Amino acid sequence: MYNITAYLTIKNKTYYAVLTYYVDGIRKMKWVSTGFKENESKKKAEKKLIQIRDEFINKLETITQTKTEDKKVQISFSDFMIKWLDMIKHQIEESTYTGYKRQIEGRTKEYFTNNPVMLEDLKPVHILDFYNWLYSQGLKGTTVTKYHANIRKALDYAVQTDLIPSNPAIKVGRPHQEQFIADYYNEDELNTLFQVVKDTPLELIVYLTSFYGLRRSEVLGIRWSAIDFENKTITINHKVVTVTNENEDIETKTTMITKSKTKNKSSYRTLPLFKEIEELLLYTRKMQEYYMSIFKDSYNKKYKDYVCLDELGNLRNPDYVSHKFKQILRNNDLREIRFHDLRHSCRNITCKERNIFKGNTRLAWSFKFKNY
Repeated sequence: MYNITAYLTIKNKTYYAVLTYYVDGIRKMKWVSTGFKENESKKKAEKKLIQIRDEFINKLETITQTKTEDKKVQISFSDFMIKWLDMIKHQIEESTYTGYKRQIEGRTKEYFTNNPVMLEDLKPVHILDFYNWLYSQGLKGTTVTKYHANIRKALDYAVQTDLIPSNPAIKVGRPHQEQFIADYYNEDELNTLFQVVKDTPLELIVYLTSFYGLRRSEVLGIRWSAIDFENKTITINHKVVTVTNENEDIETKTTMITKSKTKNKSSYRTLPLFKEIEELLLYTRKMQEYYMSIFKDSYNKKYKDYVCLDELGNLRNPDYVSHKFKQILRNNDLREIRFHDLRHSCRNITCKERNIFKGNTRLAWSFKFKNY
């Protein structure tokens, strides 16, 4: 049994569980976020600390107990990948975990269940055969590269824990990635789009995405508290994403979560509040107040600080936005692009000037869009 010492510490105003343990006489340390902020209940963080420690002990023992006396691993590669996924669950973002889970429990498990190989017997040729199978399924090189990255990281862990002597994925070349060419709208197409989305649930969402080049999760995460109508700025510091629902008692496979965190540090930015956007925001706020007054107790006040809500105060679902966007394009005979590609169309909104916001030293764009 592993002797693991665990204690709480604060990092970036969040309680972290720090786990220290020894593997073959070598001291190792792991940091895991409890998810609780510094100003929240410390007792809850302490309870989470115990849970994280116990889960880590169980996972570490489960993944290493498959060794025989001569140190040979008796575990299939498919099972190992699933165990590795469980190991990293508390170390990565929920949305990232959802993507990994979809890969590993999907095509990776399907292929290596039909073509079983033990972890200790895994060779570069097995991995290459898997990639060729992915290509035959219609996947592009960019997607296959994501599978490659996860397999390599998982096998790095297997090497670190002495499950295998070396990483066979290192000998496999990185899959070729197609050059990304954004399929965005030109100015005329944008003007037409603005006209057809008028008075639809996507009007404000389309404007925010087109003017600022925001990601879908960033647009849905905009809150009223992040908008400064006096100084004419809007701050991007929050997001709404969809993750896999781990509760087996719940019928829905996915759920939405809100996070006070963007994709990376550069994603946190303060931008100018354009007149067109300000007018739409003010109208949206009046409509939310109206819906709140007529639906009363049926209105969901949990998300009242969020901008992109439906008539009952619920968060707009990311998948709804993408599906509705595609539907609008088809119904109006517009050239079909992904909603994600719409953010690249901001380059076709004429750039008037670039300013550096004092205090943030972040580039902010000020656009001048032609009359529409």
